[in-house]
Amino acid sequence: MVHSTLPPITEILDARRGEEMALNDRYLNPQMGRILRTLGFDKEWRGGEGAHLIDASGERYLDLFGGYGVFALGRNHPEVVAAIEEVMAARTANLPQLGVTLLSGVLAEQLLERAPDSVAAMVPANSGTEAVEAAIKIARAATGRQRVLYAEHAFHGLTMGSLSINGNDEFRGGFEPLLAGCDPVPFGDLDALTRALEGPPVAALVLEPVQGKGVNIPPPGYLASAQSLCRAAGTLFVCDEVQTGLARTGRFLALEHWQLEPDIVCIAKALSGGMVPIGAALVSRSAFDRVFDGMERAVRHGSTFGGNDLAAAAALATLRVIDQERLVARAEQLGALLLELTAPLVEHYEVVRAVRGLGLMWAIEFGPPSGRAARMLWEAVEGRQAGLFAQLVTVPLFHEHRILCQVAGHRMNTIKVLPALTVEEEEIRRFAQALEQTVAKAEHYPRALARLGVRLGRGAAGARR
Repeated sequence: MVHSTLPPITEILDARRGEEMALNDRYLNPQMGRILRTLGFDKEWRGGEGAHLIDASGERYLDLFGGYGVFALGRNHPEVVAAIEEVMAARTANLPQLGVTLLSGVLAEQLLERAPDSVAAMVPANSGTEAVEAAIKIARAATGRQRVLYAEHAFHGLTMGSLSINGNDEFRGGFEPLLAGCDPVPFGDLDALTRALEGPPVAALVLEPVQGKGVNIPPPGYLASAQSLCRAAGTLFVCDEVQTGLARTGRFLALEHWQLEPDIVCIAKALSGGMVPIGAALVSRSAFDRVFDGMERAVRHGSTFGGNDLAAAAALATLRVIDQERLVARAEQLGALLLELTAPLVEHYEVVRAVRGLGLMWAIEFGPPSGRAARMLWEAVEGRQAGLFAQLVTVPLFHEHRILCQVAGHRMNTIKVLPALTVEEEEIRRFAQALEQTVAKAEHYPRALARLGVRLGRGAAGARR
């Protein structure tokens, strides 16, 4: 095989602009390319700044997708960029493996200062799914038990262990058999959890304090009671804060809303400001010491790049920005404003079933209208493609209002937004106004469906080409 000599990165960026979709279709994921073309989301993105993406023509799009939540500080925050440049210029003795370096230790110190007293050690990782894998392994080794409980509709990642506690069939299908001993319980159902804990001994219960897939907020008292049930059963209580953590919900960790003291906390996503892959499991001293209980067991769990200086520097800068810019309070205030502006949609539009959120983690849920003809049309369309109504909102928001947001999950008529915590108040107001205008049009279902059909038809033709 003959290969070409690679030029510098700046030359690649300049010389090969516009090839993104073609390269994706040839070497990466052509099905994703088809989706983007069908929806008309196949933009040539040239840059990102703060809460915005910038396309090839210089148009700015309000990014409420946030890279699945990694861009909590917005895109390319200057302090995080500077920290990465500083650590690279320092030429640190990174990843000696048979040795330790400074920055990952400082990061652990800083995270644990901000975490509940129930955790006292950090296991570095490179992503959220790695942090969850670490939690599963540590729980099993620390308790000597096999079973792991998780909530229905949970999302904990896509590697084999975390997939085994992923409550969504669209991700699990085709990969079975998964990890043995992993059992679902309904989110918010204490009776079901009690029955599950009365069965064979359980190593851990793994829960998202707020379920990311649909922004499902737990019933009052559920999480604290679940923690108490776990304590009584000798089961480790694990909070997956991969999406909810780092100021997203108006607290540094969402578990603070309920004064929880878990045995393990999983964090990732926003921890590096979206700049470098990173993750971590914060672990109780007792569980940690049961796993790493001698020199021969010092490396029984780890990750080659976990705790690297580049990621640690970016994470330390992220923590500094969260503190300096008071992003915890900002998320709480702007989240309250977003709910105030959008909650009335439930009363004003038949198709809006619920608006919910915590901090700057927000969702709107749609359902069928009450009129017989409109309901029959809804059911006919949803029968062919569940979740289509949500696209009657996300697609016009993108094309007519320059706002990027996401359907909260496969075959769901729920839209989720994860704004940058640095987003301006005027952009929150602009989104709420654009949303109401779009929902008003979408409620005229036949015409809205026809408009979407024309757009999707054009996109599908482009996808086939």
